[in-house]
Amino acid sequence: MITAISADGTDVRAFDDGQGPVILVIHPGLDDGRSWTKVARRLARRFRVVRIVRRHYRADIPAASGYSMAREVEDVLALAEVLGGPIVIVGHSSGAVVALEALAAAPSAFAGAVLFEPPVATGPASGGEGLERAKAAIGAGKPGKAMQIFVRDVVGMPASQAWLVRSLTAVTPKLRSLAPRQVTDLDGLGQRLDVYAQIQTPTVLLGAERSPAHLGDSLDALAAVMPGSQKVILARRDHSAHLKAPGEVARVIETLADKVLP
Repeated sequence: MITAISADGTDVRAFDDGQGPVILVIHPGLDDGRSWTKVARRLARRFRVVRIVRRHYRADIPAASGYSMAREVEDVLALAEVLGGPIVIVGHSSGAVVALEALAAAPSAFAGAVLFEPPVATGPASGGEGLERAKAAIGAGKPGKAMQIFVRDVVGMPASQAWLVRSLTAVTPKLRSLAPRQVTDLDGLGQRLDVYAQIQTPTVLLGAERSPAHLGDSLDALAAVMPGSQKVILARRDHSAHLKAPGEVARVIETLADKVLP
């Protein structure tokens, strides 16, 4: 593990593998960076791969302390300062939105970016009524129901898979503890396409052919406002391609890294 100290004094933790030019990975929701282990192992043959543990999903930081995108960005930038440049930043799902915000806040800190299906808001509200019902279920002490609503009505997973998520949450203590954090991930961020349009960092917008349609819509919206970006779509893959096809995901990252890192 590697650590840094964030602007508010909180320690920032990250897995640290390999040697060479730095690739900084920001994990998705319901995770602590471990879901990217297979990709990290492949990249670590040539690069130093650092996987931050997002404070929003750390059990040692109370969920009641509240979510703040600004704090997450401060964590990323504190870690980037310790690592030194140049760095390729990689984000997945909500972690890719954190990466976008870090790129907007400190573009000189990063040489390139790979953003795997960030669920950016393309309208005035993100998640809508489904997200509010998921939050209500959390408030009622029903994390399994909350996750079923969230993955079905916000993420866009089929109803059968959403029911499976509900069942797994009901019997898995870790998932039950993370459910309140998942439904508040990206809370209150709103539509930020005008901010992302100012990002000049070479960026790959990574998508998957079988992911929910709204994630493709978000990629298209980003591609339309980020003229320096390149869209890459993984055929026959979905939002969990990092688990099912880690070699394909690693190759996309390597291709960009070879262009922008010494």
